[in-house]
Amino acid sequence: MRYTTASFRYLAVALLAVAVVGASGCRWFRKDNEAYKLSAEERPLEIPPGLDRPSSETAMNLPASVTASQVAAQRGNPNAPSPVGFSTTGARDDVFAKVGEVLAATSGVTVASKAQILGTYDVDYEGSKFLVRITQVSGGTYVSAVDPRGLPATGEAPAKLMAALKNGLGN
Repeated sequence: MRYTTASFRYLAVALLAVAVVGASGCRWFRKDNEAYKLSAEERPLEIPPGLDRPSSETAMNLPASVTASQVAAQRGNPNAPSPVGFSTTGARDDVFAKVGEVLAATSGVTVASKAQILGTYDVDYEGSKFLVRITQVSGGTYVSAVDPRGLPATGEAPAKLMAALKNGLGN
């Protein structure tokens, strides 16, 4: 195989082109943005569009289980169950602790969880599951039974447990 001067020229030009591209740092792929010059830990966080705000699609949806007509009908009905609860004296945290003691001493009550910061006990009593909520009101504390939707609990079990709590707290 014979090599000619022309083939050496092509080879020299190709090697020179590779050397120039290699020495230039391949400017085509270089990032001019200042953020890319920082280390990975120092770069600003890039948040994709749409993830920078919480979704507000369901912000104005009303719960499907309770409608305004049902609430109005219950308010107008004198036989509708009244809110199950009572007022007592004392600070909310003190009453919360006393309610916990009374719940533990009441037979048939299972406390699934409690949250002192929220002032709630999640209880199961006589087959009914509801929350016992303790809130600070002017002049004392209000102890009530509410369902998972935050509405007053209805039925015999919440009323019976509220009566036991009222007696246990000495009201």
